Amino acid sequence: MTSLRLLLLVSFLAFSATAFAQELEPKPDAKVFAKFSPKKAPAPAGLLLRENDRLAIIGDSITEQKMYSRIMETYLTACLPELKVTVRQYGWGGETAEGFKNRMTNDALQFQPTVATTCYGMNDHRYTAYDEKNGQWYRENQLAIVRAFKAAGARFVLGSPGCVGPKVPWSKVDSETMNLNLCEFRNIDLALAQQEQVVFADVFWPLLTLGWKATNQFGVDYAIAGKDAVHPGWAGHVVMASAFLKALGVSGDLGTFTVDLGAGQASATGGHEVVSFKSGALTAKSSRYPFCAPAGQLNDDNALRSGMALVDFQSQFNRLHLVVKNGTAKNYTVTWGGEVKTFTGAQLAAGINLPAEFAQTPFDSAFKRVDEAVSRKQNYETKQIKSLFHGEEGRVDLEATVALTEKARAPLAAAIRDAMKPVTHTLKIEAAN
Repeated sequence: MTSLRLLLLVSFLAFSATAFAQELEPKPDAKVFAKFSPKKAPAPAGLLLRENDRLAIIGDSITEQKMYSRIMETYLTACLPELKVTVRQYGWGGETAEGFKNRMTNDALQFQPTVATTCYGMNDHRYTAYDEKNGQWYRENQLAIVRAFKAAGARFVLGSPGCVGPKVPWSKVDSETMNLNLCEFRNIDLALAQQEQVVFADVFWPLLTLGWKATNQFGVDYAIAGKDAVHPGWAGHVVMASAFLKALGVSGDLGTFTVDLGAGQASATGGHEVVSFKSGALTAKSSRYPFCAPAGQLNDDNALRSGMALVDFQSQFNRLHLVVKNGTAKNYTVTWGGEVKTFTGAQLAAGINLPAEFAQTPFDSAFKRVDEAVSRKQNYETKQIKSLFHGEEGRVDLEATVALTEKARAPLAAAIRDAMKPVTHTLKIEAAN
């Protein structure tokens, strides 16, 4: 072989190795990830949601926990009110993709969703090692679901399964073997989404990698996949909700308050309007809320704020900025929601993210009312589908059961809309001593 041919061969092999490496998601530099090969997922291609969308959130017992689905619905209601998205959740404990395929027409498609998300694979992978025949069974059922929703005119987000924790009580298989299986299912979902030209939501890889990060930071008791190694607490559900919000193309820009101290003027964008501005006090009326989480420790796997810190939720999805220009003081205090914080003039000129800086906000009470209304509605939806559609009432007369239960659901849905009232609040900016 000539030196030129040898050089070309070496260059080709180097290029091929680089190209192959680029096809995988980045891995933490840790031995525990050596066997995993998560294929690279494409970046979201803009906002998938449209005004007046009807979103169906579908999955197994993890969805039936009504935690990530609740985060999603509350976020879309409070943080993106202009879209007027309505939501139904379809979680069913122990379900596989085949199980939903067999009930999707009566339970979901009859309500004509315009967007749908699914999260299956946990029960489908059978809590064991990967098996090609089982993988093909999973793929065929997922494909049938995707095509049914596409045929009905719905946009589709195909979510991967999550991961398992160190010890699943009902399985004798080690967690690494199960997670390698779930990674294969994730890759099946990704390939299927690309084939069918639908959106892919990566739930598995963020849960696995962030769970490892949290365990190293907070100790082995931090269980991203949940205390039973399968059903996450609030932190894990924030990771899941973030995966779906990212897939839906949510930008996270919730508006900006701009104060010009030199000119004595203030303005607002993104669903906020200035009521008055005088002596450094900006009073605004806001029809859009930031996402508000109750107090919680970062080392608590059942705290929303812990999950929000893991995924950097504030910068990804919760950006409500205050920009203060033309100030003459070196430092300023900002009072908002009963909390006072000090910032440099340079920080304020660059802009601060209010929800990230203030643990308490003027929106907390209003946000809680919306979130509680969402919870009541989603709780009823589980009863509506599982106990009534698939109970004695539904078996006797499904059409009448649907009509009757929709009458019961309607005021619960209306209560969410009614809870979304504009919030009037004041930002006070003062030169610090």
